Amino acid sequence: MSDAAIEITDVSFSWPKHLSPTLEMQYFRAKPQDQVFVSGPSGSGKSTFLGLLAGIVVPQSGSVAILGTAIQTLSVSERDRFRVDHIGIIFQQFNLIPYLSILENVLLPCRFSFYRRERALSQGASLQAAAESLLNSLDLSPSLWSRPATQLSIGQQQRVAAARALIGRPEIIIADEPTSALDADRQQGFLDLMQRECEQARSTLIFVSHDQRLAARFSRRIALGERECAVIDSEQS
Repeated sequence: MSDAAIEITDVSFSWPKHLSPTLEMQYFRAKPQDQVFVSGPSGSGKSTFLGLLAGIVVPQSGSVAILGTAIQTLSVSERDRFRVDHIGIIFQQFNLIPYLSILENVLLPCRFSFYRRERALSQGASLQAAAESLLNSLDLSPSLWSRPATQLSIGQQQRVAAARALIGRPEIIIADEPTSALDADRQQGFLDLMQRECEQARSTLIFVSHDQRLAARFSRRIALGERECAVIDSEQS
């Protein structure tokens, strides 16, 4: 049995009415705890790559295996269930629920996934304790926890989004340009926190960014070309 967290083989994906594939990838493999930096120009397939990993879309050919499960063989509802059980996503715009408190936003995955709920309970005496532990580790003051998400700064919203992705220790964390709205100092601080939490949770981190200054922080790097296959620049494993 493969020990890969992610394994992609001979994948091709095209959006409707596109004459050429949006993304072609001959082979990619990531192990548990790998931290991978993904970059590429606009239109190179970064969002498509993340969509394939998350099971939001499936390839027209080839295989995307996550934790040994071939995503393209699952139904839409099965992919939805698999995603909430095993994948935490930090969206570029964070996508927090504005009328929920910080704590309620962080705990959302545990409402939809028995698996995430049980793993969160192994992190603390209760679900709330597990969420509070994450928020503390991400430097969010207890005085903020009952506030609605709309009352937070961009940096605070970003850390809430990270805590929501990390609750219940999903095996895969996908981060889509999460630092794009931050200055350089805040970028580094957020990355310190997120990478540390992924290491502690033994999660595989897939981090997409156009900012090449951040690439040196990652043990592996992928560059996506405009029409070419993904190029694995480096692997230190």
